[in-house]
Amino acid sequence: MSKTYYSDEHEWIAVDGDKATIGITNYAQEQLGDVVFVELPEVGKTLSQGDEAAVVESVKAASEVYAAVSGEVTEVNGAVEEEPSKVNEDPENEGWFFKLTLSDSSELDKLMDAEAYKKFIEGLD
Repeated sequence: MSKTYYSDEHEWIAVDGDKATIGITNYAQEQLGDVVFVELPEVGKTLSQGDEAAVVESVKAASEVYAAVSGEVTEVNGAVEEEPSKVNEDPENEGWFFKLTLSDSSELDKLMDAEAYKKFIEGLD
């Protein structure tokens, strides 16, 4: 059973054991507008919490996607590179960016749950 966490950089992290799937939140894709380009990390790359992991470009802006947790990239979603609009259509499911194996699960304690994230974004408007 996976549990989802959220970062203050608007990434979601679905964790199942020591595996994590990372993407950007619905709020983030709404702020970006139409996504036209996604650059993903290389499989095998080791990321530390806070590292730049991916780039997403929209008609409005380019934005970095940060590693909300440390780990080694095990898989990337090539579908979003081929069809960046998937990020807008289904950001918290089909529009995921990459998967990694967690190297320090205690980092999850610094992240928000869905309720805390909802309050966080309400405070931004």
